[in-house]
Amino acid sequence: MKKPHNHLADRVAHLEPEGAYEVLAKAQGLEARGREIIHLEIGQPDFNTFPDVAMEGMRAIAAGETRYTPSAGIPALKKAIADYTGTRVGMDFKPDQVVVGPGAKPLLFFPMMALLEEGDEVIYPDPGFPSYRAIIETMGAVPVPIPLKEETDFSFDMGIFKEKVNPKTRLIIINSPSNPTGGIIPEADLEVIASAAKENDCWILSDDIYTRLVFGEDAGKSIISFPGMQERTILMDGFSKTYAMTGWRLGYAIMPGELAHKVGLLITHSVGCTASFTQLAGLQALLGDQEQVEKVRQVFEKRRDLIVEGLNSIPGMTCRMPRGAFYVFPNIKSFGRSSMEMANYILEEAGVALLPGTSFGPMGEGYLRLTFTNSMEAIEKALALIKKALVKL
Repeated sequence: MKKPHNHLADRVAHLEPEGAYEVLAKAQGLEARGREIIHLEIGQPDFNTFPDVAMEGMRAIAAGETRYTPSAGIPALKKAIADYTGTRVGMDFKPDQVVVGPGAKPLLFFPMMALLEEGDEVIYPDPGFPSYRAIIETMGAVPVPIPLKEETDFSFDMGIFKEKVNPKTRLIIINSPSNPTGGIIPEADLEVIASAAKENDCWILSDDIYTRLVFGEDAGKSIISFPGMQERTILMDGFSKTYAMTGWRLGYAIMPGELAHKVGLLITHSVGCTASFTQLAGLQALLGDQEQVEKVRQVFEKRRDLIVEGLNSIPGMTCRMPRGAFYVFPNIKSFGRSSMEMANYILEEAGVALLPGTSFGPMGEGYLRLTFTNSMEAIEKALALIKKALVKL
């Protein structure tokens, strides 16, 4: 029987909004009624795009650099990405392994589209970036969440990982440093993951978007540098977090050449290409003064120390020290209320917008996620307001 014209395909039936945007809408509704809201919910830097990068984008527009480019990216940017990433992970990459896209999300979406068949199993972190599961299910694949354990600084529960990985596993997604926890996967765990990928002949998608935002030490060894992993690993990264370019929409991935060719064709038949002036701004970001990145990282580190100390001073709340990204993930289980209830209460009572841990998967129950992408003054004020509100409970 033919379905009615307004029937939507089953592949999109599961899609839901990202929690951050829902909370933002609630917060803006309160602001419209005159409430002062401190925003600690949205994961984007509060700094402006670096001046030399912004000026290069404007120069490019003024110079008429506003036409189509090769779908997978302009050659100069692809070479710069290959060189930059090669230096970062200690390997050599060729420009034809690089695909540039309008933001990093397409470089999650299109590799999965190219690799996954219906029924394939995909391992991913829970709590984790919500788009992972959304994309997996859109492709008709089977999501296999692996809990991130607080007691191991939010790395995979390796016992459950070893139980779940099997010959049906087609892809393993890792994110280190992590959204929402700020955790970093230890090298010993990466070795186990890499060994399992080779044993079960599956792919790794490494979400490296926060790799430049690490505190106290580097992000550690990249999984692609383990023996036999270059042929089965996709490194996804972008400019949004490191260079405060969220609105420019510029991301990239490095992968084996054959897969890169197909992903480039998916870019061709979907968005066509990424804006030329955005790509030229990204080229300037990579080739320009990297001291700007370090200065911003230092500011985030000071904010991290402030917010962790403040959260741990609140009776009933505990918070581990994140090692990267710009998020904290405090434990609020002692209050005996759901994460959603707590997030709503803090928004209404304290005027602080933050996210329930369940915005990132069921294993986020009992936690909240706060960003420290706001000023020291705003963070201090938010901490005082949260403490005052929670004392009432």
